[in-house]
Order: sequence, then C-alpha cells, then structure tokens
Amino acid sequence: MKLIDVTNSHIDLVTEQLGNTDANFIKVYTLGPTTVVFSGAPTHKDVLLVNKERNIKNAEIKFAIENILETTPDVVDILHAPNIVELSIPVN
Repeated sequence: MKLIDVTNSHIDLVTEQLGNTDANFIKVYTLGPTTVVFSGAPTHKDVLLVNKERNIKNAEIKFAIENILETTPDVVDILHAPNIVELSIPVN
C-alpha cells in the first residue's frame, strides 16, 4: 500500500476543518481507492478512512494505524460505520 498526499486538491475540506474543529493540522491522502483524512489537535489525533464504493478493509485500518498514527492497535479507538472508519488516539 502507498499513501499519496493530495492535501492541495482538497483546500475547501482543509479550510472548513481548520475553521470549525479544534484541529491544528489536516492532511489528506489517498490509499488506493480510499481517502484518508489525518487531523491533529492539542488533545488527540484522528484518522478518517472513507471509501464510497465499499467498506474499509482491515489491512487499510492496520496500515493507517502503523504508518500514520505510528502506534499499535491496542491504544486506538476504532469506530466502524458503512464505508467509513474513524481512528482516534489521545495526545500525551
């Protein structure tokens, strides 16, 4: 799997998130057909995986945890919904 940074193609999303949430940075990636939104705030980091065609695969979740959040699954809150997964960790 390969993450491709496409933040510059999503300026409206980035601007809206920075203006309406506690996030102090937003990065947008593609992971094949899945869009990955990585945001960080003073108290937490979140990764949102979205795929409009299918549910998120476990391998994509594992990849995001290890390569974006740089942690292990046991410290991550994982919320599943159809075609969306949210990963969240507290910042120490």
